[in-house]
Amino acid sequence: MAKKKEAVALEHYDVIKGPHITEKSTLLGEHNAVVFQVDKDASKPAIKAAVEALFDVKVTGVNTLIQKGKSKRWRGRPYRRSDFKKAVVTLADGDSIDVTTGI
Repeated sequence: MAKKKEAVALEHYDVIKGPHITEKSTLLGEHNAVVFQVDKDASKPAIKAAVEALFDVKVTGVNTLIQKGKSKRWRGRPYRRSDFKKAVVTLADGDSIDVTTGI
């Protein structure tokens, strides 16, 4: 009898919003790290559990930071970008995530 793949809990999709693709995050890929935009209330253990469940990889470390929104102007009118939380997830040797394919 074939082994069924375990269902992924829906709260994991609430923790990780998507990959954060920048020049710096692409360079971190060389050091086996991936950057995700996550929920502001997400804790490091929750982020680790979500990445391991969604991508079937082993996570060795999670570092988080809150990126403050910038003040910008559009057509002469000021506005402010929203704050968001980023997570730099370090993967075990041999594991990798292709962020261009999606979840």
